[in-house]
Amino acid sequence: MSVSVPEANSVGLRRPRVLPARPGQAAMIIAAFTGVLYLTEAVDTLLDGALNQDGIRPRQLNGLDGILWAPLLHASWQHLAANTVPVLVFGFLALAGGVGQFIAVTATVWLVGGFGTWLTGSAGTHLGASILVFGWFIFLLARGLFTRSPAQILLAVALFALWGSVLWGLLPGTVGISWQGHLFGAAGGLLAAYLVALADRARADRFPLPRLTRS
Repeated sequence: MSVSVPEANSVGLRRPRVLPARPGQAAMIIAAFTGVLYLTEAVDTLLDGALNQDGIRPRQLNGLDGILWAPLLHASWQHLAANTVPVLVFGFLALAGGVGQFIAVTATVWLVGGFGTWLTGSAGTHLGASILVFGWFIFLLARGLFTRSPAQILLAVALFALWGSVLWGLLPGTVGISWQGHLFGAAGGLLAAYLVALADRARADRFPLPRLTRS
């Protein structure tokens, strides 16, 4: 007896992935983004910190455009260095769903994190890629629960074991740290995980997997 399973439509339900299908491409994308962060900081250093004035200034109309620039800016090289490894690791893993999904997830985190910080942040200028770091991290922790993917849940457990302590950054405490950026970046990641799972379920309903045929 043989069993034939026709290949699923490429637009149908995709098996949830843990790692990018094209790891080389994913590594190049996140490395290029990290390069932009370093180039931006180099330019800011040459301009004696002038670019940092373009961060988020809460509840000021002239600080609203900082939502677009804040994740690209850092207060110092030490600040950027602290974000570099999480950006590389979480960004690479967030590319598992493909470039299109990664852009959508990142845009959700970027905007929710930025607007939330603008609405609730303390006085001063808020900036740093940690908005994205917390958003990607929560996305990676939550997506397996929404998709009910054992592999993604196992990855989430491993990531939590390694980096779970960073979640203390969601709470107010350290002076000079934008916990609002962390909190609303994380909220954006949670929303993105839910929307991705919702989109996958809608795709599955529209393009169900074919039945097995036996002979």
